[in-house]
Amino acid sequence: MDALLVTFLVAVAALTGAASAAPRAFFVFGDSLVDNGNNNYLMTTARADAPPYGIDFPTHMPTGRFSNGLNIPDIISEHLGSEPALPYLSPELRGEKLLVGANFASAGVGILNDTGIQFVNIIRIGQQLQNFQEYQQKLAAFIGEDAATQLVNQALVLITLGGNDFVNNYYLVPFSIRSRQFAIQDYVPYLIFEYKKILARLYELGARRVVVTGTGMIGCVPAELAMHSIDGECARDLTEAADLFNPQLVRMQAELNDEIGQDVFIAANTNRVSFDFMFHPQDYGFVTSKVACCGQGPYNGIGLCTPASNVCPNRDVYAYWDAFHPTERANRIIVGQFMHGSTDHISPMNLSTILAMDNRN
Repeated sequence: MDALLVTFLVAVAALTGAASAAPRAFFVFGDSLVDNGNNNYLMTTARADAPPYGIDFPTHMPTGRFSNGLNIPDIISEHLGSEPALPYLSPELRGEKLLVGANFASAGVGILNDTGIQFVNIIRIGQQLQNFQEYQQKLAAFIGEDAATQLVNQALVLITLGGNDFVNNYYLVPFSIRSRQFAIQDYVPYLIFEYKKILARLYELGARRVVVTGTGMIGCVPAELAMHSIDGECARDLTEAADLFNPQLVRMQAELNDEIGQDVFIAANTNRVSFDFMFHPQDYGFVTSKVACCGQGPYNGIGLCTPASNVCPNRDVYAYWDAFHPTERANRIIVGQFMHGSTDHISPMNLSTILAMDNRN
């Protein structure tokens, strides 16, 4: 065989091996728990672009993540063997960076369009899905339509919505519009109905592996303890709302999977994971799961985390970074349960099992 041909075939084989070993793309939708900087490009108060946010990030600078360091998508990217997907609004999201995926999330948004209206200019979920369509057009222009479709179909998707529909809508103020319109027992099924349409649209747009997180213990975050707790007990209304929402969300995903005929949607029980370290913080190395590391007032739960706020010296022993968001260390515990947890934490199977199955196919 001609020496040049042999060299060419070896090079092609090497490239093919490298391509097959490339990490799968990763797409992220949702709110401030997973936003990694889109709101930095918007005129909104829902931003994390000033110190001490990012104090433990590799650059020690704020990035738009509502965390002292890495957030949940960053840590999932580590498990995928990939760099974090860039915010969709980042001017750096072009060329080879498109192959990593994209983060479409925007702090303040919810399932409903009227959630977070006080933040004014945020990327509501409908627009996030439209941005996903636009991303796919850019990707197709870069690698071709067939390759773009394959990349999207094989990608992992994370969506986190729901908490703001309670905290920043139904329970935002006494006698809110939504609370006058619905009893909580009727509001939750309405949210689930609207969320099902969002997930179905994600499937239409090519998503085939979608991790859907429920709401965490929204009644127990430092902000709610500061506003509604006298003795450190979780806020009853928000706790009951989460207890209604999460089981109905799991059932809805199972229905969608049955309709599609495959396990597209993976239910991640964030409430169970946060329950574990909320009520047994010492088991996870935390000194507290009630007081935020950064803030002011009772439980450091009043107002925003700012340069003037109290900041704890060791973020690793706090479950909450600010009034609403976990520390990087808590995020690592959450993702660890997504990756390796039992069906109590993620169902019908954990992410490690899913990734191994998909790699064999």
